[in-house]
Amino acid sequence: MGEILYRGYDRAGLDREYDNRTKVPGFDFAAFLAQCERDNARALAAHHATLDVPYGASPAERLDIFHPPGAGANPVHVFFHGGYWRLLDKKDFSYVAGGLVPHGVTTVIVNYALMPGVRMDELLEQCRRAIDWVYANIARHGGDPQRVSISGHSAGGHIAAMMMATDWAARNPAAPVPAFTRVCAISGIFELEPIRLCFLNDTLRMSAEEAARNSPRALRPRVACPLQVVLGDREGDEYLRQSREFGAAWSVDACRPQVTVLEATDHFSIRAALGDPHSEMVALALGLGGR
Repeated sequence: MGEILYRGYDRAGLDREYDNRTKVPGFDFAAFLAQCERDNARALAAHHATLDVPYGASPAERLDIFHPPGAGANPVHVFFHGGYWRLLDKKDFSYVAGGLVPHGVTTVIVNYALMPGVRMDELLEQCRRAIDWVYANIARHGGDPQRVSISGHSAGGHIAAMMMATDWAARNPAAPVPAFTRVCAISGIFELEPIRLCFLNDTLRMSAEEAARNSPRALRPRVACPLQVVLGDREGDEYLRQSREFGAAWSVDACRPQVTVLEATDHFSIRAALGDPHSEMVALALGLGGR
């Protein structure tokens, strides 16, 4: 064993815990992405969408809106994609609309600039601008700004938690203060220090200070709403620990997190389930059936 860096882990141990592909025996990532592409195409064919809507000045600040059929002000769900803040794009997650739109939900899938091209602070500020845009503009796209929920998977789970930890009133007194109806953080990272110490930081290049100020576990929720923390039982010890400790850390506040571990589920099958309108994952994200 090498030098202990974090909670009994050396560098090799941390690398194993946060390399999600190697934790799934026989996992074919290329085949998984190919299936996601087919699902993306189906979602785009099945649902009316307004694509590449700018919400900020940079080319990365774009979002896609998927519309339920019919008129009226629909509930809105904003989704932040994963990829460890360094990979993927909103267009890789169009299939999520296939799980949400059938429930009559206007679905917004957000793009943001990737690290290391921007720092974590700017990445998160872009996501906040996307939320600002939704509250100011979604009514023109058939959405109800009084019924906005958010979720994210993996890095997106971290982003969703950070949106809940934002002091919106202090940040921009002229903008509407978000009042999310629900937040769902899926397979999230809530403490960035182990990320800084593993192979991911070879790309991300986070400093200790950057990791500390952007770790939701060390912060407190500024938006009082139900918080669902979800992950699969096959995601590994560190993911399980992170979700449980985050839930415990925020349980003293008004959001009262509920941590749900889905059986026989890994980091990728839980993501795929977001495209299935009948899945437990979608029910948890939308709070269907009182969950």
